Amino acid sequence: MKSDIVTLDGKKAGDIELKESIFGLEARPDILQRVVRWQLAKRRAGTHAVKFRSDIRGSGAKIYRQKGTGRARHGTRKVNIFIGGGRAFGPLPRDHGFKLPKKVRVLGLKTALSAKQAAKKLIVIDCLDLKDGKTAGLKKKLEKLGLANALFVGGAVVNEGFQKALSNLPNLDVLPSQGINVYDILRRDTLVLSKEAVASLEERLQ
Repeated sequence: MKSDIVTLDGKKAGDIELKESIFGLEARPDILQRVVRWQLAKRRAGTHAVKFRSDIRGSGAKIYRQKGTGRARHGTRKVNIFIGGGRAFGPLPRDHGFKLPKKVRVLGLKTALSAKQAAKKLIVIDCLDLKDGKTAGLKKKLEKLGLANALFVGGAVVNEGFQKALSNLPNLDVLPSQGINVYDILRRDTLVLSKEAVASLEERLQ
């Protein structure tokens, strides 16, 4: 399938042939959901923790005699029913990540790219180079292209000027070609790929 190549100034700079096997797959919401769940689970810190009875500082001696006080029978004050006592069955630090087959991860990325192409939310740009790194100048260029909520994917290394200018604009992200992922593609309205990024993706996902 063919797609137009545009410049940052909104001018046409030719066209490019996109591979059907990467940008023309049918919609698979189930695959996208599995990959997004896997990504978000891996991002979780898993540092949640509480203090149990053994972690509470204090004496373990019986707090008052067993009989004759008219009060309930208690032992240590470190039990969970007292204020300052240890929790029962609280969370422990753990890794929330789980394994997902590589074939599913690759299919998820292809499906996300195909979904953007099918929705006409995929733009191929000549290059993402910006010499001055000025936010105001880039903002005007993006307004011409109609990009207010987008993910930009450059080559192996993102141009420093472009990254600096884009960092001050909300709802706009930029990633190197190796960092492209399903979650970041889906959370932005439009996907903008450089020619270098397209070549890298086709080589990586073929």
